[in-house]
Amino acid sequence: MMTKILVVDDEEDLKILIKQRFRQKIRKQEYDFIFADNGRHALEQLAEHKDVDLILSDINMPEMDGLTLLSKLSEQNSLLKSVMVSAYGDMENIRTAMNRGAFDFITKPIDFKDLEITIEKTILHVETLKKTLQAVKENNILRMYVDETVINFMGGKEMKTALFDNETIEGTVVFIDICSFTTISENETADKVVAMLNAYFDIMVKEIIKQEGVVDKFLGDAIMASFRGEYHLDRAIEASLEIRKAIEHADIGLGIGSYKPEVSIGINSGDMVWGNIGSSTLKRLDYTVIGDAVNIAARLQSAAKKGQILISEANYKKIKESFICEKIGEIKMKNKSKPIMVYQVIS
Repeated sequence: MMTKILVVDDEEDLKILIKQRFRQKIRKQEYDFIFADNGRHALEQLAEHKDVDLILSDINMPEMDGLTLLSKLSEQNSLLKSVMVSAYGDMENIRTAMNRGAFDFITKPIDFKDLEITIEKTILHVETLKKTLQAVKENNILRMYVDETVINFMGGKEMKTALFDNETIEGTVVFIDICSFTTISENETADKVVAMLNAYFDIMVKEIIKQEGVVDKFLGDAIMASFRGEYHLDRAIEASLEIRKAIEHADIGLGIGSYKPEVSIGINSGDMVWGNIGSSTLKRLDYTVIGDAVNIAARLQSAAKKGQILISEANYKKIKESFICEKIGEIKMKNKSKPIMVYQVIS
């Protein structure tokens, strides 16, 4: 992936030196350099090249200096990082630059080896930020509530538009309930109940993430998770088997011989609507999945006993070559005219 770097300096020699020093990376299309003579020109270049990842800017320039440019950049793009160039020992300017959001600085005369290392470090930081924002957007860990402030922080208008998108695709939904946990919550102190529940949830979430699933929401003492992409049903079952095993062996209890958790799980795949559901008045949305396939998963979980992982016959036929299952029989479901044949996943 090519990194686009804007170099802002009124010295013509620097442009030549930059091209010479990084000619191999330019040839391999790893770096693409564009140039500006001063801060004003830099803003014009940024308006034209919206995919700039990094700015290397001198401080002392005509028309608009580097510190003024830095102030304007912080208002426009929180992802764009700047490395400032300053005369050696110009500590006042360096401190001002750092206070205005500069990522790093180098001194003149430029040590090009140091410059190369600084550029690589800055690019890595920018890529990490981008991945973090993408993770937040897609919510690979937790589907989160968002308001206007968060939307603006995450990337402005483009991100805001994306948050209101929805689509119908095939996926798998899993409902996981911690059996008999209500009894514990009635007999123990609130802090102990919360600590235990969070510990169980943490075990589950780790296994869901390991199989590239997403935790849609926490429902009391249950979790709703979704899987999409290749082998989504297989990955959901793998995660569920690992969760059942991990919970059974979890050393999280109230003492010897006391409550030991078990889970009941319902899994179903099919077409479902993925999108942000909520209240625009409250400016609070929950990115989730809805549809008949989701309702069936929830009802399978309700029908599951302790330690059971239930799937429909239609899903059993898709995974019977990969997992050992056992027929349970037909069960009636609310709003379904015919009963559904159900299997439990053994291993």
